[in-house]
Amino acid sequence: RAPMATRMVTRSCTLSWRKNIVVDEQDALRIAKAAKRVAVLGIKTEKQENQPAFYVPSYLKSVGVRVIPVPVYFPDVKEILGETVFRRLQDIPNASDIDIVDVFRRPKDLEQHLEDILKAQPKVVWLQSGISSKVFEEEIAKAGIKVVPSRCLLVDHQRATMH
Repeated sequence: RAPMATRMVTRSCTLSWRKNIVVDEQDALRIAKAAKRVAVLGIKTEKQENQPAFYVPSYLKSVGVRVIPVPVYFPDVKEILGETVFRRLQDIPNASDIDIVDVFRRPKDLEQHLEDILKAQPKVVWLQSGISSKVFEEEIAKAGIKVVPSRCLLVDHQRATMH
């Protein structure tokens, strides 16, 4: 067994990333309210206007948040919401200045975006309502990026800005 001091340091380092997983509602509301630049991974086009992956970013843009579309599908689309489309987060200029990457992907599809997210180094990865993956969240958190699992950014932004 390792000496007590070593075990404590290891445990401390091991647990320190957990603070990057945002479970406190007030913390999530603060993040939502402060967001000025949001990349939307899995955004849909105007043709899918009734789907959350379109109307959530549309709302954000309507209240002055800069929305950067990163669709997974629609290879011929060059603009969404009047903004230039990017195919990878890491290709967005000043990607590390992205306040939130708002993710609209099924939990089973998250892993394929992990490397791109880690290279982009956004401040926060926000997994929309119903989207969570313990392994994915831990990898993001261990990289020093905050993760907000399974919350609606539209609802939280509205709640945070009403006060």
